[in-house]
Amino acid sequence: MSAPLLFLHGRLRVEEKLLLSELQRREIPTELQDVRKLSLSVDRFVPPDVGLVWDRCLSYGLALAAMRSYAATGVPCLNEPHVLEVCGDKLNTHLHLTRAGLPTPATRIAFSPAAALQSCAELGWPVVLKPTIGSWGRLVSKLNDLDAAEALFEHRELLGNWTHQSYYLQEFIAKPDRDLRVFVIGGEAVAGIERRSEHWITNTARGATTGNLNITSEIGDLATRSAEAVGGGQVAVDLVERPGGELLVLEVNHSMEFRNSIDVTGVNIPALMVEDALRRMRVEALI
Repeated sequence: MSAPLLFLHGRLRVEEKLLLSELQRREIPTELQDVRKLSLSVDRFVPPDVGLVWDRCLSYGLALAAMRSYAATGVPCLNEPHVLEVCGDKLNTHLHLTRAGLPTPATRIAFSPAAALQSCAELGWPVVLKPTIGSWGRLVSKLNDLDAAEALFEHRELLGNWTHQSYYLQEFIAKPDRDLRVFVIGGEAVAGIERRSEHWITNTARGATTGNLNITSEIGDLATRSAEAVGGGQVAVDLVERPGGELLVLEVNHSMEFRNSIDVTGVNIPALMVEDALRRMRVEALI
């Protein structure tokens, strides 16, 4: 392996430190690049002397711009900018999932408070309102009735930026006290967790606890098909169950966090991620 791996990052989370430790253990030549210190020419496309650019940025906007610029030079990227573009926007993700025929909650997109209220009437109360761009369960709201919806829509119309002027609304799924997350690396469902909470938002950033998930053939197939629908790569697929057990796809996450899933699953997720990155470098070197 002649050309090094370029590791694009911002603030180094536990996940990035685990990946870097694995790269160091394997003695893989690695260059670290803080995206906040990056300046790229977009007047002419000269590929950098690296075997792969691996995005592990926390900022969606910075990562997308940087990876688009790198990809334009022809250098291999992980994940590809198309995957970032799709996964970083919940509406875009939903469109790709439904186009692929995957099961999702009933969803509406509206472009004014009045149209959003009509969407709520069509979905039936309660309704879940999500920002199209966001993570960690922030600004996700359950609207139980008309009064709550009118108040929140007015706040978004007057106080929000342009991303809040689109109203992304989903039916509320009365799931068990858990949702499911499946890690898909290189087209394979390698590990999964269930996230449990008494709160209706089952997100570890909001205090949910985790347990190992038995990846059945149904769960594995749904997760890998979801990953393929958004362009593949290394992603985490979030699933939810209806009371009768039907599985639905909620989201697909790029630059996924996995610190709380290694011990729970017994799977060395960062090692598998590094192996996938190296495999991509070797394949590209042969082309």
